[in-house]
Amino acid sequence: MIYCVEDDKNIRELVVYTLTSSGYDACGCADAAEFFEKVNPAAAELFLLDIMLPGEDGLSILRKVKKDSTFKGVPVIMVTAKDSEYDKVTGLDMGADDYISKPFGMMEFLARVRAVLRRKNVSSENVDSDVLCVGSLELTRSKHTVKVDGKPVELTLKEFGLLECLLENTGIVLTRDQLLSKVWGYDFSGESRTVDVHVRTLRHKLGTAGDYIETVRGVGYRIDGEEE
Repeated sequence: MIYCVEDDKNIRELVVYTLTSSGYDACGCADAAEFFEKVNPAAAELFLLDIMLPGEDGLSILRKVKKDSTFKGVPVIMVTAKDSEYDKVTGLDMGADDYISKPFGMMEFLARVRAVLRRKNVSSENVDSDVLCVGSLELTRSKHTVKVDGKPVELTLKEFGLLECLLENTGIVLTRDQLLSKVWGYDFSGESRTVDVHVRTLRHKLGTAGDYIETVRGVGYRIDGEEE
């Protein structure tokens, strides 16, 4: 079940109709109270949360579902105001998997939904996988090795951790703060520029495979596993 929390009735009904017409089970909710009343953790596949809601906003809902273990593994797409960089970064830092800006077309919306659901399956497999691959790039955890086109690439401990983190979350945008937290640890007091420097050196060492690491302007980085 895909739960859409949107206070605009016309948008909510259009989203639910589009999802059900595309073969998904969908439920629309006007606010946080209705969402928490209707949501079934066992059936939940994806949450679509509008940030600007009456009363409790979408970021508050996001915070609650990420803290609740019954919703573990359920991806979240935040719906933000156009060009609201702060909301995008805040949502991603709090654990959202993607965002889409209003106004949006239904074709783009469906593409984002399908991509996040695919990534959920890929990420679930990656967490337990010893070998992580994208294109010509291959990372083996147990051997602590990285290869590009079968040739070994020497990386520092932090570069290896950064690449591993990006590969574990293939297709998902990770903010600089998320990467600092995951790779350097929660107590790391460095600035986000540290991530940029390591990404730059990592790209250089990976050669042509360095192009897999994409910069999402104003947000962070991701490795895109989608085929061109």
